[in-house]
Amino acid sequence: MKVAVRYYSQSGKTEKIARAIAGGAGVEAMSVTQTPVLDEAVDVLFLGGAPYANIMAPQLRSYAEALNKDHVGQVVLFTTANWSRRTILALKKLLRKKGIAVAEETFFAQASQIDKRISDAKAFGRQFSERDGTQ
Repeated sequence: MKVAVRYYSQSGKTEKIARAIAGGAGVEAMSVTQTPVLDEAVDVLFLGGAPYANIMAPQLRSYAEALNKDHVGQVVLFTTANWSRRTILALKKLLRKKGIAVAEETFFAQASQIDKRISDAKAFGRQFSERDGTQ
């Protein structure tokens, strides 16, 4: 099974969680601002970011809008925020409208608890790769 992790982070908090998820899945996390949209198929794409001023970051929205449903088996969403999971809700709606499958399971890390959630994020990444025997 092929897995990818993509994220958008302004403060570095989402990046920490993305790297932990990627570590659990045995892949490298990449920023949506530093890598092109997937040009080859993946079975699972972990995609995340935090809401900024209570809306999804434009960079993350652009990345999600450019995804090709033929290149993604399933998207697994994650977010970091003080309280809002609005980014997850907005991404679910956008991706499902494009015909891309989105997992019901998501990962949320409160912004003030990032360091305490690293091991949970690794386990979250690992659970998807172990489900289908990639590790």
